[in-house]
Amino acid sequence: MLSALAVPAAAEARRRPAAPPPAPAPVRVVPADPVEAYYFHRGDAPIWFRNADSRAAAAKLPGLLRRAQVEGLAIGPQLAAQVEAATVRAATSNAPVDIRAAELLASNAWVAYVQLLKKAPAGMLFGYPQLAPQGSRPDQILLTAAAAPSLAQHLDKVASPNATYAQLRDAAWAGFQANPAAGADARLLANLERARVLPAGGRYILVNAANARLTMYENGQPVDSMKVVVGKQESPTPMIASMIFYTTFNPYWNVPGNLILKNVGPKALKSGETYLKSQGFEVMSDWTENATVVPASSVDWAAVASGGKQIRVRQLPGATNSMGRMKFNFRNSEDIYLHDTPQKEYFAKNVRTLSNGCIRLEDAKRLGRWLLQAEPVPPTPQPELHVKLPQGVPVYVTYLTVQPEGGKLTYLTDYYGWDGRPDRQVAASTQAVRPGL
Repeated sequence: MLSALAVPAAAEARRRPAAPPPAPAPVRVVPADPVEAYYFHRGDAPIWFRNADSRAAAAKLPGLLRRAQVEGLAIGPQLAAQVEAATVRAATSNAPVDIRAAELLASNAWVAYVQLLKKAPAGMLFGYPQLAPQGSRPDQILLTAAAAPSLAQHLDKVASPNATYAQLRDAAWAGFQANPAAGADARLLANLERARVLPAGGRYILVNAANARLTMYENGQPVDSMKVVVGKQESPTPMIASMIFYTTFNPYWNVPGNLILKNVGPKALKSGETYLKSQGFEVMSDWTENATVVPASSVDWAAVASGGKQIRVRQLPGATNSMGRMKFNFRNSEDIYLHDTPQKEYFAKNVRTLSNGCIRLEDAKRLGRWLLQAEPVPPTPQPELHVKLPQGVPVYVTYLTVQPEGGKLTYLTDYYGWDGRPDRQVAASTQAVRPGL
């Protein structure tokens, strides 16, 4: 009886379709968005909601974003409101979906702000790639934040790249809070962009073409300063970040082509070698390091004076040499450098935009002493003698027309017309090479 009942049951089982196999786990594709991709590659490990310190940083972030509107992040207040609302929602519900949403919002907002801070000034020349702002990719920004021992302290440090920038920004923020209707200040934004690239500390030189002064810094603090002469309006000194590795004693001066056309050629045509020798001028075969001296009598001075022929003329070291007793080269594409000068009367002028682009020093010997950390005495009378510094010193040539004084902003004359005109800054960095003065 039981056997008979089993046969129909087995047949019925065979007629029923087999249960479908379990569905495969969904394949997660790497997101195209760089912030989401960061989390994908790290198993969604949180940055902002992992411990008490990181949650404090998440609570601090909206304040930095609101302030960022005076730094050029126009959507800062909007991002601040979004991050703040998401953070409150995540803290209230403690739901994974809300925490993830708050994580993404906070990270996207932080990336936007840091990328603004990492933006290089328009037209700035970097003699060495490592001096340009680094770490602007979203994954780099987030990896650095995730690795910080204290995320809250990391936010404060990144938001204030250096003391000059922080003082400008804080004064601007105080002014904005007192008068929100004033709106963004184009001049301030240009200056903040220029200031962001300065070092946070260490030993370096800052040349500000806007007030024609050079300042020496140690541990991020000014320790000495002097007047300089910088480029004219038609030949402005470009912005440069580079390194000084040596002092050159007894330098030659390669006379700029426009001065050969305007002065040297006509006077040599009129007075011949008598004029050239009185000025210490030599005609060189070419512009290479291996150039040789050419007899002045072999030069067609009429063609030089008319502009039909270009030649290289250099001035021997000496009391009348336009480079003075020493110069300080630093790598840049525009052949700009710091140098001594016999024309000390220029430093009595209030406006010192008087050169062809290079930077003349009020007291080259004092700067040489600071750079060499010893008395700047040439070991031999050899011309163009390079003496290595104990260590390389960064030099930043910039244009700061807005300065903080007593918590308020003061404005200098914009001689170059660069404020709010980044195209002019770029133009200044792409002029023809200017060999001196």
